[in-house]
Amino acid sequence: MDTLFSNISVITMDERMQTLADAFVGVTEGKISWLSKKPPEEKPQQIIDGTGMVLMPGLINCHTQLEQTLLRGYADDCSHQTRLGGKLYPRLEQLDSRAAQAAASLGIAQCLRFGVTSVSDLSHHVDAVARAAADSGIKANLAPELTMLLGEEFDFEAYPDCQAFVQAHETWHGFDGGRILVEAGLQGEYTSSPELWDALTEYAVNNGLGLHLNLSQFAWENEDCLDRSGLTPAQLLDCHNLFKTRTQADHCVHLEPEDMALLGRRGVSAVCCPVSNAKLAAGQADLLAMVKAGMNVALGTDSAAASGSLDLLRQVRAAALQAKARTGDPETLGAPAALLMATVCGARAQGRGLECGMIKLGLDADLIALDFTQPHLIPCHDLMSSVVYGASGTDVCMTMVRGNILYAAGKYPTIDLTALIKELAEYAMPTVFSEKEEEPA
Repeated sequence: MDTLFSNISVITMDERMQTLADAFVGVTEGKISWLSKKPPEEKPQQIIDGTGMVLMPGLINCHTQLEQTLLRGYADDCSHQTRLGGKLYPRLEQLDSRAAQAAASLGIAQCLRFGVTSVSDLSHHVDAVARAAADSGIKANLAPELTMLLGEEFDFEAYPDCQAFVQAHETWHGFDGGRILVEAGLQGEYTSSPELWDALTEYAVNNGLGLHLNLSQFAWENEDCLDRSGLTPAQLLDCHNLFKTRTQADHCVHLEPEDMALLGRRGVSAVCCPVSNAKLAAGQADLLAMVKAGMNVALGTDSAAASGSLDLLRQVRAAALQAKARTGDPETLGAPAALLMATVCGARAQGRGLECGMIKLGLDADLIALDFTQPHLIPCHDLMSSVVYGASGTDVCMTMVRGNILYAAGKYPTIDLTALIKELAEYAMPTVFSEKEEEPA
């Protein structure tokens, strides 16, 4: 046994939703090998005294855009058009691969600090984000944020962004025993054409890949699509078999009941970002209605530029609070259900349901520990309620992926934070925020 957590409170998130007090959890070769109220007879190489701590499965952030971490706070409190066209896009156009890797590393450090052990990322620089994820030890499902409005002139084999995606897939998919997965990705229905949908679906199905896209985040997306086609975005994309493969649909704020039923039948996972969508005035997704329609519902932070933070526990709390506010019923979406969305449901959305999301014998040791000796977490009458309504990502004191500690007590064993901050200050930030000189007439 490599590591033993002793005398620790445990939230298992298993099928019985067990919680244990003063328990022992063992890790051997990256897997959970012991879970009991009694210590093992085998002497472990390392013992971590868990007194005053809570151990739970690592959180799974099913939608973020790590390359936008440099833009946190740069385009807040403004209209959607101003935010994207006037502020974010001009800066993102100056983001090169080197700067994107630094930004992604910064974002990953924040995720690990907040107890996230796996991310689903939708970015333009998949190769750069993959390098950052590979170095850090985090799990990652990566997808390109593809756009295309060429129509019949489009050629998947020649379109540069599609070929960059193919190259990233061939290079990184399955890296380190599947720690990194590269999936098909689409920015959204309104920024692309059927020719791309068809080609992307064919490639994903032929290569056994999942699909990641934004769907019905804003009301105008649905209204515009209905005006053009007589169908909602979900219905139109379904006509092109886009949901034929495992799909993560981000936001899903303005799905119609018919959309939810359709996506439920297709096995689509909704990835809701309640803090981001509230901050951008996009609205509130009806999480319970999606669950009742048969959809798997997971949670994401969106980018730091959108939500202001990569703290997934903020999203867990917001999901529970917004569901209660929507129904007027305080029993709606209790703490256990909200935590399920950030663990078990997230693993399912990523296609990782058989490897993580619970503390269970044989699963990957993707574990986080929270310090419950802090004044704001005393007393603790209910572990799950305290995590959801009282804790935040800053209460995480250890993050482990496959048995490797990637964050503990302010230290990042796999990330040289000093060198990263230097790279951000001397290269990434000047690159993204430099003013381009206009070409002479």
